[in-house]
Amino acid sequence: MTQSHAAPLPSPERRRHLRETASLTQAQVAARIGVTRETVRAWESGRTTPRGRRREAYANLLTSLTKADKVTNPQEAAPPTQAAVYLDKGPKSSRVAVIPAAAPAGPAPADTPVAPATIPAEPAPAAAPPSAPLTPAQAFDALYAFCAPALVRQTYLLSGRRELARESVERAFQLAWQHWPEVAVDRDPAGWVRATAYEYALSPWHRFRPRFRHPEPPPADASDRALLDVLLTLPAPRRRTLLLYDGVGLDLPETAAETEASTPTAANRLLHARAAIAARLPELASPAELHRRLAEVASAQRLRAAKSPTVRMGGEQRARFWTRAAIAFTVAIIGATALTVRTAPTRYEPPVPPGETVQGVPRRAAPGTLSNKELKLRAKLRSETQHGPQRLIPLPE
Repeated sequence: MTQSHAAPLPSPERRRHLRETASLTQAQVAARIGVTRETVRAWESGRTTPRGRRREAYANLLTSLTKADKVTNPQEAAPPTQAAVYLDKGPKSSRVAVIPAAAPAGPAPADTPVAPATIPAEPAPAAAPPSAPLTPAQAFDALYAFCAPALVRQTYLLSGRRELARESVERAFQLAWQHWPEVAVDRDPAGWVRATAYEYALSPWHRFRPRFRHPEPPPADASDRALLDVLLTLPAPRRRTLLLYDGVGLDLPETAAETEASTPTAANRLLHARAAIAARLPELASPAELHRRLAEVASAQRLRAAKSPTVRMGGEQRARFWTRAAIAFTVAIIGATALTVRTAPTRYEPPVPPGETVQGVPRRAAPGTLSNKELKLRAKLRSETQHGPQRLIPLPE
C-alpha cells in the first residue's frame, strides 16, 4: 500500500477524543492494534504517524469509534452549547472521559472496556431533543465526582499523609469553585484542579503546623511501605514529575507544562527519579511495573473525599468569611484614619527646646540673720504696702 492510498486519519486531537468518548485507555487501544502504550500516546500527541498495517488497523479502529460516536451522540452535528470537560479517572489513565453538554448521568469507569456501538440495520429512531445545559453547580459536581477520588490517591503518594491529601483536594476544588468561570472554559479543568492540589500538598509550610509535625501510620504492607518511603525521599519536583508521567499517564510535554519546566528538565527529573527507585527497589526498574505498583499503593489506602455539596458550601463559607474580614479590616482602617484626622492639630506647634546650662550664676547662699540694712528695707516695704499711696485702678467708661 503506497502513501497516496493510505487510509486517512483524523487529527491527533480527534483521535484522543474518539478514544476518550468510547472510555478506552491508551493501553486498551494499544492491545487491539498490537503496539505499546507509548506508541499510542505518540500518535495522539502528533509526534509520530502510524504506517503500513498499523496505520490501517488504527484507521479501522478510529472509523468504528467515529460511527459509534455518531450513533451515541447525534446532537454533536449541531454547534455545542457547552465545551467538553476532560476529567481524570484514577491513577492508571490521565483523561479518559468527557462530559458534553448533554452527557449521560453515569459514564462507564475507565478500567472497564466499552464495546463500540454499531450502526443498526433498520433506521435509527429520531434523536431526543438535547437536554438543558448543565448549571455551574452540576458541572462542578460532575468534575468533582470524577476527579476527587483519583486526586486524593495521587496527593497521598506526593505527601504520604492521608489527612493532608483530603485537605489538598478540598482546597483545590474550593479554589476552582471560586474561579469557576475561568475553570469552566479551561482546556483541561481537571489539570487545573490537579496542579492546584499538588501545589498545596507540596507546600513546605505544612511542616510548621502542629497537626502535621508527627508522621502518620505507614501502610500495612511491607512492599507498599518501601515504595512510599522511596517516593518521600525524592525531591518534590522529581516526585511530582514521576507521579504525573508514570502514575497519571501524561506524556513528557504535558508533564513539563504542568510542572512549569522545560521538556529536557522534566526528562532529567524523570530519569533521576526512576534511577533512585531502581537503586532501592530493583524490581521496579520497569516503567510498566512501576506504574502498576503506584496504582496499587494508592488504591490500597482507604481515602475518601468529602461530598461535593460539602466542598462547595465550605468554599462559599470560606469566601464569605474572608470577604467579611477584609471589609472589617477596611472599616477599621477608615475609622482610625478619621479619628487621626479629627484629633490631629490644625496648626504647627514648635516643640519645647531642651534646657540649656547657664554659666556664671552665683550659688545661692544659705539663709542667715538679716543685717541692719536688710531689716530697714523690710520694714520700709511692709510700711509702704499697708500705708502707701493709692493704686491706680482702671475705671470702665
